[in-house]
Amino acid sequence: MFHKHRQTSYLAFLVLFVAFISFAINQNQQNFSLKNSSVVTIYPDQIKVSGNRMFGQGKADGKSVLVSTKISKMQKKELLSEYSLYLSHLQGEVKAIEPATNYGQFDAKKYYLSKNIKQKIELENCIITNKKQHFGDVAHHIRFCLQKYFAQMPPILSFFSSELVLGESLSQADQSILSNYRDLGVIHLLSISGLHVGIYTLVISTICYYLKLTEQETFAICLFILLIGIFLSNGQAGFIRASLTYILDQIFKFQKHKITHFDLLGLTYIIHLIINPCLMLNVGAILSYVLALGLELTTKLTSFKQSFALNCLLTPLLLFHFFQFNLLTVFLNLVVVPYFNWLVMPIVFLNLATFKLCPEISWCFENVLKTCEKLIAQVSASKLGLLTFGKINWWQCVMLTIFTAILLAFVNEKELTKKRRLKAIGGIATLYVMIFFSIHFPLTGQVTLIDVGQGDSILISTPFPRRVYLIDVGGKLNFSGQKTTPQVNKITIPFLKALGISRLNGVFVTHQDFDHVGKNSYNPYYIKDCSYENYFLRNFYVILNI
Repeated sequence: MFHKHRQTSYLAFLVLFVAFISFAINQNQQNFSLKNSSVVTIYPDQIKVSGNRMFGQGKADGKSVLVSTKISKMQKKELLSEYSLYLSHLQGEVKAIEPATNYGQFDAKKYYLSKNIKQKIELENCIITNKKQHFGDVAHHIRFCLQKYFAQMPPILSFFSSELVLGESLSQADQSILSNYRDLGVIHLLSISGLHVGIYTLVISTICYYLKLTEQETFAICLFILLIGIFLSNGQAGFIRASLTYILDQIFKFQKHKITHFDLLGLTYIIHLIINPCLMLNVGAILSYVLALGLELTTKLTSFKQSFALNCLLTPLLLFHFFQFNLLTVFLNLVVVPYFNWLVMPIVFLNLATFKLCPEISWCFENVLKTCEKLIAQVSASKLGLLTFGKINWWQCVMLTIFTAILLAFVNEKELTKKRRLKAIGGIATLYVMIFFSIHFPLTGQVTLIDVGQGDSILISTPFPRRVYLIDVGGKLNFSGQKTTPQVNKITIPFLKALGISRLNGVFVTHQDFDHVGKNSYNPYYIKDCSYENYFLRNFYVILNI
C-alpha cells in the first residue's frame, strides 16, 4: 500500500508533522493581559448590540478575544456604523472563558476554543473611536453590508439568507426554526456544506464552458469565488472542507497524479488541521468529516440505503452532542431535502438578486416559505419519531461510530453474507439497547443541585422504576427589560435531555421569588417551559410561601 501511493504518503507524513508543530505552537501561546497601551480592534461584522451593552469578537496584541462593555446612546450609533472600532484606555478585567458547569449544558469554553479564543474582556470603561478602513478591512466591510442587507428582508428570507451565505443567525427569533429542523434531524441543511461548494463550482464551470475558458482559467475563477465564500461563511468548517477537497482534487488532476478519495479526504483533514489546530473541538467540523467519510464508504448503495446508512453513522455523534435523534429522519429527509434544494435555495438566491430592485416580490416569496415552515413546525411540535435517548459517553460514541463505519464498508463492498450482516447489525443494535437501558433505568437514585447561576433548582430521581421531581426551576433577574433566553431553556432542559428524561412526574415551587419560579417581564411564569413546551409534564404542584 505504501509503495502504491508513495508520493501521497510522503506528503501526508510531511503535512501531519507540520500539523503537530502548529498545534504545539498554538498550545504554547501566552494569554493576553490588560495594559495601559492595550488596544482592541473590532470589525463591524463582529459587533452585536443588546440593550445598553456591546458584545464583539476582537483582536488584541494579535490574539482573538471576546469583548463586552456598556455603551451610551451616542456610542451605539458609532457601533452600528460600517467602520471598524478601536477600543483604547481600557479599564476592566480579563477572564478565562468558563466551561459548562452542568451535565449536558452548552460548553462555551470548548466552542470558542475551536475558534482559537480563550479569553474575554469585561470592560468597565473605554474610549471607542472609529478606525480608518484599510485594504484588509474591505472583506469585513462587505460582510457587514450583507448583514444589513439581509436584516432588511422579511424574517424567514432574512434567516435563510444569513444561514446560507454568512453561516450565522441574525436574530434570537430564528431559534424556533433551528429547533424545528433539529428535532426533525435535518439541521445539516441549514449549515454551509459541500452541497453549496458543488453548486458554486457547477454554475461557474458551466458559465466558463460557454465562454470557452480553459480548465486552468475556470479553476482560478472557482478558487477566487471559494475563498470569498470561506470568508463570508466566517470560516465554517463544512465549507472549508468541501473547498479544500475541490482545490486539492483539481491540483492533482492538473499534475496528472492519481489519488484515491480516501487519501484526498485525509489530506484535506490534515491541511485543515494546520489551519485550525483546534478543529476537532467544533461539532460542525466533526459531523462534516464523518459525513464525508460516510459518503465514501457507501458509494455503491442505493440513494435510500445510503441515506439510512449515513444517519446510522451520525447517530452516535448526535447522541453524544444533542442527546436525541428522530427515528423517522430518513423518511423526513425524503420530503425536506427536495423542498430545501428545489424551493428554499432558488427562492433565497433569486431574492438576493431582486430584493433591492423589487422588494414587493420578497413578500410573495416570504408567504410561500411561511406556509411551508408552518407545516414543518407542526410536524416538529408533534414530536413525531423524536426519541430522547440521553447523553452517551465519549468511548461509547467512538466505539459505535467505528463499528458502524466498519459494517458500512463491508456492506458497500458486499463482503458479508446476509446472515453475517444481520448478526453485525443485531450486535450494534444490542449495544444501543444496553446503553439506552443503562440511562433510562438506573439502579441508583440521585439528588442534583443544578447550577442555574443565581436561583435554586434541585432534581430528585428515584432508582428503577425512575420517577423524577424538580424543586424550583431557577431564574435570572432581568433588570434591563430586554428579552432574554430563560435559564430553563439554556440549562435545565439540556440537563434533563442529557439524562434521558423526557417527562417529569412533578414540579415543586417553594415560593414566588424570581430566582425560584423563573418569573420575568416577558413570560410571567415560564415554569411551563420546563415541560419541553408542555410535552412531558404530567403532574404539576405549586407550593407557595413555605
